[in-house]
Amino acid sequence: MQTITEQQIMSMAPNAAAASNGKKISQKGGFVKLFCSSDDTFYLGECTGSGKSNYVTSVDFIEPNNPVCRCSCPSRQFPCKHGLGLLYEIMAKKTFAPCEIPDDIVKKRAKKEKKENAAAAEETGELDEAALKKKAAAAKSAKAAKTKKLKKQVEGLDLTTKLVQELIRSGLGTMGGTTLKTYEQLSKQLGDFYLPGPQRLLNGLIIEITAFQKDADEEHYDNAISILEKLWTLVKKSKQYLSDKLAKDDAAPDDNELYEELGGIWKLTELEALGKTLVEADLMQLSFWCTYDEARKEYIDAGCWADLATGKLYMTYNYRPIKALNYVKQDDSSFGVAHIASAACYPGQGNLRIRWNGGQYRDTTAEDIKALRGYAATSLAAETKNVKNTLKNALADPIFVSLIAFSEIGKKENSYVLKNAAGETILLDNAPGIEPSIDRLSLLPDSRLLKDQVLVGAFFYDAARRRLKLQPLSIITETDVIRLLY
Repeated sequence: MQTITEQQIMSMAPNAAAASNGKKISQKGGFVKLFCSSDDTFYLGECTGSGKSNYVTSVDFIEPNNPVCRCSCPSRQFPCKHGLGLLYEIMAKKTFAPCEIPDDIVKKRAKKEKKENAAAAEETGELDEAALKKKAAAAKSAKAAKTKKLKKQVEGLDLTTKLVQELIRSGLGTMGGTTLKTYEQLSKQLGDFYLPGPQRLLNGLIIEITAFQKDADEEHYDNAISILEKLWTLVKKSKQYLSDKLAKDDAAPDDNELYEELGGIWKLTELEALGKTLVEADLMQLSFWCTYDEARKEYIDAGCWADLATGKLYMTYNYRPIKALNYVKQDDSSFGVAHIASAACYPGQGNLRIRWNGGQYRDTTAEDIKALRGYAATSLAAETKNVKNTLKNALADPIFVSLIAFSEIGKKENSYVLKNAAGETILLDNAPGIEPSIDRLSLLPDSRLLKDQVLVGAFFYDAARRRLKLQPLSIITETDVIRLLY
C-alpha cells in the first residue's frame, strides 16, 4: 500500500477547509467501497454525498510523488474533499479490495506518456520530418511575437524614462493633486507595454506619495525616494538588456533576473534547461508568512526553506491576485522534511526563489536539527558584510535570511538585541513587508530559548535609521525549530 502522510495531504489540499472536510469524510465512514489495483498505483472509492448516487473518487499514483485525484462530484476544487478523503483512507491503511485499472485511466496515462515521449524526442532531436517542420514554424511564429513584444517594451521604457527624469528634475512634491491622477493613468499604460516591474514600482511610488499627503509622515517620503531610485535603476538596466537582445536577435528566456521584471513567466522546464536545479534535495521549511502587496494588488505567501545538505536558504513565493483569490490556492506552513526529486531555482541574488512539483514528506530527525545548527554563521561581521553586498543592489530582494548562532537575545532599553559568542551585536526589529514577530519573543515559554541557540533571521536595511537590522523568524534549539512566524 502507498505510504502517504498528513503533511503531504495538506500540501495537496486547495485550502485547510477542504483537507478538514476530507478527513471528516474518512473518519465518519463516508466511503462505502474501497478498491486498489494489483500494482498499487491506482486507488478507487465510492463515497456517499448529497446526490442520489455515490461519488466515484480515485487517486492515480503512476507518479508516486505527484498523485492525481479525480472525482465525479460537481465540486470545482481540485482535489475535492472526496479525493482528499480517499487519501486519508490510504493513510489510515484501510482495507482495499482488488480491482482492475479502468480503461479511461489507462487512456489518460497513455496520452500523458505520449506527450512526455514527444517532449523527450524534441529534446534529443529525434523528431520526424513533419514534426520538425511543424516545430520550426511554431518557433518562427513565437520568435516574431516575442520580438514584437520586446520592441513594445522598449517604447514603454522610453516613456518611463521621461517620467522619471521629470520627477527627478521637479521633485516628488509635484506628484500631488491632478498630477497624481496623470501618473495613475501612466501606470495603467505600462501594463499595455508589458512592463509589470516598472508598473509595480510606479504604483508603490503613488501609494507612498498619497500617504505622505495625508499624514505628512517623513517615512513615506523616504520610501518614495527609495522606490524612485529602484525605478530609475530598473529602467536603465532594462533598456540596455532589451537593446542587447534585439541587437542579437535573441528573444529567448535567459539567466537574467530582468526577464521576470519585464513580464516573463518562467516554466519549470525553462529553468531546468538553464541548469537551475536541485536534484534529490531534502528541504525543510523554517518559517512562513503571508503579506498583502498593495502595489501588486496581490497576497504573497512566503516560505523560507533550508537545504539540509548544504545549509543554503531558499524562498518559495505564491502570488494570489485579488481578482483571482477564488482560483489560486493559498500556500500553508509545512512541517517535517520534503524530499524533492527535482526543484528549479529562479535567477537572482540572495535567497533564491525555488519551485517544484510533488515531493515525499517525512518527520524531522535529530540529525536534521543538528545539521541546521551546524550551518549557522558564528561571525556577525562576516555575515553582515555578505548581506550588505547583496542588499546594495537596488533590484535585490530587500531581505536576506540567514542562520545566526547567538549567545543571548536580550532587551536594551525598549529594543531587543542579539549578541554572539564574540560579543558582536545587532538590533532586532520588524522588517517592512513581513508579518511582525518581535513581540512574540516575550511570549516564549522558557527564557533558555534566548540563550545559546540559532536564530533564523531576516536581515534588512532601515533607511530611516541608516543601519542594518535583523527580524527574528524562528529559533533552532538542539531538539526543535520554534517558529515565531508560521
